[in-house]
Amino acid sequence: MRAQTDSQLYDEINITPMLDLAYVLLVIFIIMTTATVQGIMVNLPKASTTPSIAKPQTKAITITQDGTIYLDTYPVTLQELEARLTQYKAVNPALPVVVKADGAIAYQRVVDVLDMMGRLQITQLGLVTQRLVK
Repeated sequence: MRAQTDSQLYDEINITPMLDLAYVLLVIFIIMTTATVQGIMVNLPKASTTPSIAKPQTKAITITQDGTIYLDTYPVTLQELEARLTQYKAVNPALPVVVKADGAIAYQRVVDVLDMMGRLQITQLGLVTQRLVK
């Protein structure tokens, strides 16, 4: 019978050194990412008192379930909506408008708003819908 020696073949691989290496790399990655997040301190220049970012020009028209029309967040009648959009259109000829209407309202209310925007020649128009979840 033959005695077992150190040169025998192993049936399984010892993964302990590989795990030690993975943990060391993980610690190094964590240390490096937190060090780079802090960044370099610089003295930033001061901005002027007027903000350089302009207000968004998009106007939102919302029609609720009871038929109330809102321009942004203010309730308006159809005539007031037309007057205000005329003013905004005079300032910005390419005025973008987004229409958001409740799904349960009468279709005629939405058509009235869209017809009024057609008379004002508002061509940048978006209709907000909800994605159908399957």
